[in-house]
Amino acid sequence: MPRTLLLLVLLVALLLELALTGGAFFAPAFTLKQFGVPYVPDTKFLAYIVGWLLLFVSLVAAVALVQVQRRRPGFATWCYLLGLWWIGIGIGIYFAFGKPDNLLLDSVKGLLIVVLTWRCQAARLMARRY
Repeated sequence: MPRTLLLLVLLVALLLELALTGGAFFAPAFTLKQFGVPYVPDTKFLAYIVGWLLLFVSLVAAVALVQVQRRRPGFATWCYLLGLWWIGIGIGIYFAFGKPDNLLLDSVKGLLIVVLTWRCQAARLMARRY
């Protein structure tokens, strides 16, 4: 059960990241507006960099999803990396900019991934013992 929930959370997270990535590349004015940044010539570069950063996070999420799906032993490293990244982003944006929606979306998503990864590992250890 934890593995199924982990796969579901990773899939939803991947879809959200891909949507944000597409927005950063194909609708940069709209995406920057969501972050409270006006779209002016000076921020075009920011939109481009944010797009590549989101693409990288999407790639890590895709790798983690595939690793969990294929039951690879190294899946936990990818999941913990991704989960801690999102927890850090959510907490950082909350304290730096006072946006609780990022705290909820990113930190809860990251916390779910970390906890479900831990549960998957515990289930694997219990299965090995018997």
